[in-house]
Amino acid sequence: MTAKRLLDLTLALPGLALLSPLLLLTGLVVRLALGPGVLFRQERPGLHGKPFTILKFRTMRPGPEADAQRLTPLGRFLRSTSLDELPELWNVLRGDMSLVGPRPLLLQYLPRYSPEQARRHEVAPGITGWAQVNGRNALSWDERLALDVWYVDNRSLALDLRILARTIALVLRQQGINGQGQATMSEFMGSGPASRNPSPNGARPGD
Repeated sequence: MTAKRLLDLTLALPGLALLSPLLLLTGLVVRLALGPGVLFRQERPGLHGKPFTILKFRTMRPGPEADAQRLTPLGRFLRSTSLDELPELWNVLRGDMSLVGPRPLLLQYLPRYSPEQARRHEVAPGITGWAQVNGRNALSWDERLALDVWYVDNRSLALDLRILARTIALVLRQQGINGQGQATMSEFMGSGPASRNPSPNGARPGD
């Protein structure tokens, strides 16, 4: 077992236990506000691009409108406090994700990355990451993906601890949650062969 995996288990397992009342309360509020289907589930690329199912609390009502129109007041609160991300601790325990790493984006983006950008999949995706503590959804896609690759090249246990500490501070200040005029970020179009294919309805292009 690597030191990184040990850190994930050491923090995620007690984290789930300690946060279980908050998880149950949040799930109940989401159920009352949005109806059946408390969790948002979506296939995302993990280590080496292998798909896994990410878990989050729902923040949007169903419909054909853009994300910004479907995002509910409750959903906006859950995102601003990052409470919608708490179910991802289960993904960490399963080994789908790490506490720290590039955020898992959409499967549709895989062919849109440049070879350099695709290197973000050389490590497991994370709940938080270097891009998240350096601007998150306020960054451009080029900036965000460059920061992801920087993390791949400079990753260490000390850097992970630094990122976790900065994440807590940023969540408390609620900084960098949304891109300008977006519920999260605009869709990544990239420069690969699939760059002109839009995401299907209901896909969340950002976090």
